[in-house]
Amino acid sequence: MANFFKRKTNWLNTRMGFFLLIVVLFWVKTYIAYQTEFTLGAKGSVQQFLLLINPLPAALLVFGIALYFRGRLAYWLMLIIDVLESTWIFANVVYYREFSDFLSFGIMKGSSSVGNNLGKSLAQITHLYDFFVYVDIIILIVLLVTHVIKIDARPFKRRYAFSLTVLSFALMFAEFGMANADRSGLLTRTFDNNYIVKYLGLNEYAAFNAYQTQKESATRASANASDMKSVLKYLKQNRVSPNVSYYGKEKGKNVFIIHLESFQQFLIDYKVDGKEVTPTLNKFYHNNNTLSFDNFYNQVAQGKTSDAEMMLENSLFGLPQGSAMTTYGTQNTFQAAPAILSQEAGYTTAAFHGDVPSFWNRDNTYKSWGYQYFFSSSYYTEKPGYSVGYGLKDKIFFKQSAQYIEQLPQPFYAKLITLTNHYPYELDKKNTDFPATKTGDKTVDPYVQTAHYLDQSFAEFLTYLKKVGLYKNSVIVAYGDHYGISNNHRPAIAQLLGKDKITSYDLAQFQKVPFMIHANGLKGGISHTYGGEIDVLPTLLDLLGVKNTDTVQFGQDLLAKNRNQTVAFRDGNFVSPKYMKIGGTVYDTKTGEVLSLTAAQKKAVAKIQNHVTTELSLSDRVIYGDLLRFYTPKNFKKVDKSSFTYKLKPAMEKLGDAEKSEKTSVLAKNNGKSTVSKYKTDAPELK
Repeated sequence: MANFFKRKTNWLNTRMGFFLLIVVLFWVKTYIAYQTEFTLGAKGSVQQFLLLINPLPAALLVFGIALYFRGRLAYWLMLIIDVLESTWIFANVVYYREFSDFLSFGIMKGSSSVGNNLGKSLAQITHLYDFFVYVDIIILIVLLVTHVIKIDARPFKRRYAFSLTVLSFALMFAEFGMANADRSGLLTRTFDNNYIVKYLGLNEYAAFNAYQTQKESATRASANASDMKSVLKYLKQNRVSPNVSYYGKEKGKNVFIIHLESFQQFLIDYKVDGKEVTPTLNKFYHNNNTLSFDNFYNQVAQGKTSDAEMMLENSLFGLPQGSAMTTYGTQNTFQAAPAILSQEAGYTTAAFHGDVPSFWNRDNTYKSWGYQYFFSSSYYTEKPGYSVGYGLKDKIFFKQSAQYIEQLPQPFYAKLITLTNHYPYELDKKNTDFPATKTGDKTVDPYVQTAHYLDQSFAEFLTYLKKVGLYKNSVIVAYGDHYGISNNHRPAIAQLLGKDKITSYDLAQFQKVPFMIHANGLKGGISHTYGGEIDVLPTLLDLLGVKNTDTVQFGQDLLAKNRNQTVAFRDGNFVSPKYMKIGGTVYDTKTGEVLSLTAAQKKAVAKIQNHVTTELSLSDRVIYGDLLRFYTPKNFKKVDKSSFTYKLKPAMEKLGDAEKSEKTSVLAKNNGKSTVSKYKTDAPELK
């Protein structure tokens, strides 16, 4: 029996035998990862077949490199390649678990600005079984070290190695041919990384992403003023007239932008054990002076919060890979809300964030956007227990922000970014007075607790605004930036929604986030118009009566009567009042029914798809080519970034001078007496 086993395993002691073994093991573990860790949506025999075979061509290519070398070096090179390839799988498994996307060079390039906090999140979602991708490597090393598998020192003919290289490329081209036949324009019309991995594989995705990254750099270098013509033509054709009932109704008022971190629409009016998760936000949402939108979607991609900020303040989409703020925020020219309001209406502009200023490259991007002040971590008192997760707890953050808000000359535009309702939804017991959900998913269940804490923080902030007279003289915008619970938590989402099973349609609807605009005297109500974050800037500017007829904005006023209600998602999918397209499936937006399209419906869907693809492509062209450097609207001056400083001492001196000279701040109107004592909070850390 031993001799029989020995004869059968002798092939492992050859160079080719070991090569085939390591390739097969790598192939198997990659396919297991595809099936267990990613939601690639392979449908039909062709897609399933491509998913099965797509790890093989790249494996033959990269592991085949080692066959060009002799002796032990060839074996160790194969193992080193396996370690690198397995680490790429591991990194994507962990990243995909929370972000429902694959790592890109844009994200990795921006890791210096988000590394500490991103690392904390990823550490929370790494599971012990994720390390299965390294098990085969350990086994192979042990077999080699113990000489169960012997190293074949004989020379391996180069022509055989070259033949394997040729074979790998031939297989790749054949695979691409099948993939492109199943999905035409796979690499030219898709905005979804899942498609590339599903059809071609993780390695091919990495190569394509590297090509895209290089192409983006080349695009900026070759861009010129004529590239703006197609952009301006498209915007002129799609611009809508403002609603006369609302245009300029809030002219001259302060603006508060309240960033509700990871806050989803389903939380509004949601109850756990009979208790409202967000009672204050519920009242705010239903207030007669609040315009609320119940068909408002987040449109972010890998940039998450940074994508939301890019859309809200620039009406430009985030990028298909990486973060535009991180990659282009420093060098590009922008025409953002802070600069427009400062130049057009004399607003003081300030951003508040209880974390390090470098997160998402905000310290540089905000200068490009025209923010005069940026109050970040160095402006806040930090003590043990004051922070959790990504920065200052919201109650402490809002209270400490009051000392700077009261000094801002009015009118002002102030954005406050909350943080506590951020994954991994951590909160100490002394701040937790709300029951968790009971889905059994440890990621999902504490989500309502941090959302409730955010709601309490918001309530305290509104009370302060009322006490110091800001509430009646301000437009208060509250919005959720992106999902808090990713689509990878399907069983838990089904329980939250009270369903036995959820579909892709349900998950798309789950991407709704709240958007609310409140002002004293504003004619409020719940609007059912379909829109997204790209539409916020034109909506706000019209309410404030700031003309923006020649600015570069891809969104449309949510209050306009003749607006196009198509919401483009970053992956090329969309939702409209009639149709929702997710992947290759079209749903009836109202009912969720999968549609078998008639000829007329196919034509209508194709028209919408063309609009979405054009919109996303032109927005990308603006960012990749830095095209706004070639175009300046009337009465707008390019932002001089050198005129801003966010360092504590000089910034506070500048603010102090402005406050004294303009005498319009809350502090000035209160005869120089601080109003901070009027801010009341039940934060136990401050007692």
